[in-house]
Amino acid sequence: MNLDIEEADGACHCGSVRFHVRLMDGLRTARRCDCSFCRMRGAVAVSAKVGDLNMLAGEDKLSTYQFNTRTAKHYFCSVCGIYTHHRRRSNPEEYGVNAACLEGISPFDFDEVPVSDGVHHPSDDESASKDGPVGYLRFVRADPGA
Repeated sequence: MNLDIEEADGACHCGSVRFHVRLMDGLRTARRCDCSFCRMRGAVAVSAKVGDLNMLAGEDKLSTYQFNTRTAKHYFCSVCGIYTHHRRRSNPEEYGVNAACLEGISPFDFDEVPVSDGVHHPSDDESASKDGPVGYLRFVRADPGA
């Protein structure tokens, strides 16, 4: 997998929502979060500046989910339900983009994905760790030849 890709096209499962994104640091920004919502969602997100995600089709098919402080905005396709991206609470000038929606990318392509501490969000808890991930998610193939 090429971690240095700069741009990619993306779509939801049914193809109603399509977009083009310029990534901040390729796929090197991949991460998961352990907050209550992200634990259930289970997506690997990569980073883009808000102005660098351009909708190509289906903007009218996007629904938004917000909770708690209502700062973050989580977007998903109203037809197939797939989460495509979210405006970050930690930095509202950035989007987290679902890596699985990017053409040719699977979350299982990443050997290791850092997990951010969303349970103790830095905006809520001054003692929250800002030094790095609270853990790592790893995918290890059962059959290395597959």
